[in-house]
Amino acid sequence: MTTASHHAHDFHVTRDHVRSAAMGMGVVFLLVGILGMIPGITTQYGGMAFASGSEALLFGAFQVSVLLNLVYLAMGAAGIWMSRGIMSARNFLMGSGVVLLVMWLYGVIVGDSVANVLSTNASTNWLNLILGIIAVGLGVAYAMRHRGGDAVR
Repeated sequence: MTTASHHAHDFHVTRDHVRSAAMGMGVVFLLVGILGMIPGITTQYGGMAFASGSEALLFGAFQVSVLLNLVYLAMGAAGIWMSRGIMSARNFLMGSGVVLLVMWLYGVIVGDSVANVLSTNASTNWLNLILGIIAVGLGVAYAMRHRGGDAVR
């Protein structure tokens, strides 16, 4: 009877993984930003405002505004651009994750008040929280695997 090496079950976060993750997150952000500007995909489109007070809902669930869509578009472009290099891809994942977690916290604190300049609702806040955790997690996983100048695969 043979046994598999303990390494056979390990998942190694490689250069390709971190670059692909940054590219993937960038594409997701671009899509969200673009789709948030398309009538029909975004319901109540006539109620979209630049910032505070927008009533537009992406897929009928995620409250969006022009400002929020621009934030997603900027993050998407940054993700695609930064996915070209290993360290920039990791920095994008961690940075965009932190931005999303700050946006989530901001949305939770301001709620439906006039201070909600991004015009987010609970669904948008959950989306920001989940994407933020995923992005930071991928960036940290790569950093932990390759700390101290370890050789990369």
